[in-house]
Amino acid sequence: MINPPLDTLMKKVDCKYTLAVLAAKRAHEIMKGERTLVESKSKKPVTIALEEIAQGKIIYQRTKTGIK
Repeated sequence: MINPPLDTLMKKVDCKYTLAVLAAKRAHEIMKGERTLVESKSKKPVTIALEEIAQGKIIYQRTKTGIK
């Protein structure tokens, strides 16, 4: 079972591609040592990134060149 649930995550983004890119970018930042924005039981950067997105701590802006 995916935690947080996919339907919860999809309410925060416009498509699955955006979710994948946003989670990957944030997970990379976490791996580089950036502070996490939520308390998590998991130590996995991707899971933490998805929890941050689900809780609305991560926002994005779509530009002509990609996602910021």
